[in-house]
Amino acid sequence: MGVECFLAGRFAPGAPRAVRTPTLQPSLVLISARALSKHFGQLRAVDGIDLEIPPGEFFAFLGPNAAGKTTTIRMLTGLLRPTAGTVRIGGYDLLAEPEKAKALLAYVPDFPFTYDKLTALEFMFFVGDIYRMDRAAIGAGIEALFEKFHLHDYRHELTENLSHGTRQRLVIASALLHEPKVFVIDEPMVGLDPMHARIVKQEFHERCRAGMTLFLSTHQLSVAEEVADRIAIIHRGKIVACGTVGELRTQSGEGGALEKVFLALIDHEEAVRERRG
Repeated sequence: MGVECFLAGRFAPGAPRAVRTPTLQPSLVLISARALSKHFGQLRAVDGIDLEIPPGEFFAFLGPNAAGKTTTIRMLTGLLRPTAGTVRIGGYDLLAEPEKAKALLAYVPDFPFTYDKLTALEFMFFVGDIYRMDRAAIGAGIEALFEKFHLHDYRHELTENLSHGTRQRLVIASALLHEPKVFVIDEPMVGLDPMHARIVKQEFHERCRAGMTLFLSTHQLSVAEEVADRIAIIHRGKIVACGTVGELRTQSGEGGALEKVFLALIDHEEAVRERRG
């Protein structure tokens, strides 16, 4: 739906009809990637990775710059077609049944976009209309999310006038509006003060306990260590480690903070690469 149509008909009787969220396929996995690869010429940005993430898991995806994180995320969310391999969301093949897969999904990139000439309230209604939500459900969802994320005072402000942190909270709230089963988010805490970062993390944990799968990519290793059930580390397009923080410590031979574990695993992979020539 275009912005003009939205503004003209937001409260009109002919608003978009509610569309039922697709039924999850019988599966213990909400995100599945098999032999997933993306090549740009000779560059293997992602090189045959496998991921299986069950309902309710808080999963962190870490890696150095240019490791393949963003490319992987774009393939998992249907923004980039893989060179090879498959992605399933809630049991639906992302290429074969994209609408059903994406209806279960929410994605917030590291530089989220809003329509600057919409108010915060209008932006939320716009997102609800994209998912063809019932207007009553949109209104109820907005009230609950604005309360949780302290956005009521900004409901009539143009999004272009919002601070970075307020805009970040608005985008996260909009992504949660349609009750996604899978939430993919890149650098969620950037721009958030400690109080609002805590609120966001609490909301994520509550959603995960209710069965939502959260896939988080971040360079803030302390955040991943604090919140994640499992962590995968990607380097040069390959997943070099995956497990709980304790399992990664065992694999790396390092104790202490995740930063030391992360650097030890990356250093080991680089040393192996040098030996192979």
